[in-house]
Amino acid sequence: MSGLRLAALVGALALVVAGCAEDKAGQPAAKVVWTKVELDAEPVVLNGHADQLLIGLRDRGKKVVPRLLVQQPDGSRREIKVEPKSPYAFEATWQSIAYDGRRLLALGGASGGAHSNTRWTVWTGDGRTLTEHPQEFNTFGGQAAGALYAAIVTPTGQALAGSWGSVQTGLDGAIWLPRGTTTWERQPSAKTPLESTPSLLLSPSFGTAAGNGILLVGSQVRLAPNVVQQETAVWRSTDVHQDWSRIALPDLGDRSQANTASCRTATSCTISGFVGNKLAIWQLDGDQGRRLANLPAIAVGDKDKLPPPVVTDDRLYQIVAEGNKVKVVSGRDSNWTVQESTGPEGAVKDAVLVGRTLYLVAGPADQPASLWQTTIS
Repeated sequence: MSGLRLAALVGALALVVAGCAEDKAGQPAAKVVWTKVELDAEPVVLNGHADQLLIGLRDRGKKVVPRLLVQQPDGSRREIKVEPKSPYAFEATWQSIAYDGRRLLALGGASGGAHSNTRWTVWTGDGRTLTEHPQEFNTFGGQAAGALYAAIVTPTGQALAGSWGSVQTGLDGAIWLPRGTTTWERQPSAKTPLESTPSLLLSPSFGTAAGNGILLVGSQVRLAPNVVQQETAVWRSTDVHQDWSRIALPDLGDRSQANTASCRTATSCTISGFVGNKLAIWQLDGDQGRRLANLPAIAVGDKDKLPPPVVTDDRLYQIVAEGNKVKVVSGRDSNWTVQESTGPEGAVKDAVLVGRTLYLVAGPADQPASLWQTTIS
């Protein structure tokens, strides 16, 4: 048996043990053994569809075209042809990639200009070619510009999610939709649940497809006399063409935020973040949410990167870094196991499940990240 297959088998056995946090002798759960996936550039963003893994790459310190690979189940890879058009596209780092097996939508960013603001680039294509479509400066830039954070593909269309200056105060949640094949237009947020008001400042910061629609998560700050309260917030649309609602989640504590989410269906989503700077996970079914009980007390803050939770038929997996140690929290209902990792260290940047293989991008903040894999039971 080759070393790579043996390491993958060990990883599989490590996660099989995850059914119990301790054995009868009270010993801690076995570590998750990860195998490093060799690449010729740094991985920055992952996505998956069916049995395909998409890997967004960059070469640190080099002004080269961003790259995108498709990996097949047998481990073979094919490079997607990337066609930049504008100057900043040649320097872009992938921020988000969405793929449904037919349509590919990517969001890139590169610092530029006198204030080193992010210059956003948007790319569309398929599994063979990805082409940038230059936009007018005011599409994503200007005095009212916020940030962009998600490329989203649903059966009803494609969208970009971000923020934009509110007509009332602060920033609104914002959605851009394509007009034709090359132009993107920001949709009005005024008089919708995505609009900030003088008493409620909204801050969605992560987006994903939810059936035909979109799920946005983040936080909102309630402003009242002598009171400022930050709490987890969730917004959902029935399709990409707006029709937004704000959904209230329970058990938000004194200070909370949603950092990331994944949806299995239009109405079933899992949301990860923190309450009181400790890991918190909510399950959203329809318009009813519940906070999952008895999660381990793992530190998570505003700026911590949480990859989307991975949900299988019988288990939930959340990868998190605490003190530069990569940990896998897994379980169901109120029974949880925490496993440390052998292999990756540092910040956790992205993760995706393809088949039964769990892929992870992680690495120290001052070094290029690496791609890792393990097999779940």
